[in-house]
Amino acid sequence: MKNMLRLTGAVLALSSGIALAQAPAGPPKPGPEHKRLGYFVGTWHTDAEVKPNPFMPAGKMMSDDTCAWFEGGFAVVCDSLGTSPMGPTKSIGIMGYSTEEKVYTYAGVDNGPMTMTSVPRGTVNGASWVYEDESKMGGKVVKSRYLVNETSPSAYTFKWEMLGEDGAWQTIVEGTSTKK
Repeated sequence: MKNMLRLTGAVLALSSGIALAQAPAGPPKPGPEHKRLGYFVGTWHTDAEVKPNPFMPAGKMMSDDTCAWFEGGFAVVCDSLGTSPMGPTKSIGIMGYSTEEKVYTYAGVDNGPMTMTSVPRGTVNGASWVYEDESKMGGKVVKSRYLVNETSPSAYTFKWEMLGEDGAWQTIVEGTSTKK
């Protein structure tokens, strides 16, 4: 009988140890890559120059952007109001990080006639961010990249480029954003 009690006690102790080892760790927490997106949180003013290109007329572009953490801290959502050579602009953008692919992502929509057909993927090296994309614009497959350079904790420069038929990058939009 004593042996049976010892065996039962050992089985119970082992079972509860296994159950504790398999207990869920709780909800996932944002990693350092997600937290890196915090640079963009805040209210920004953007001034830019649209260069001659096949997708929109050249001219000045301006926006005021409010970026905040989305619930959970895994993504930053930006609301933007402004003007462009095509008139008033309104957009929403979502920046995140894919732990599966180890890349930053961007998805957005605006009041313009073109809709994103892909998800640009990006990397960050120090103060330099590079997002690359291949999508259809105006019925053509277009390779593009978006370059961001943090010049201070409250300012950055950016450039949107498209790969031309000659294999050279053509600047489409270039500007600066300053935190208010």
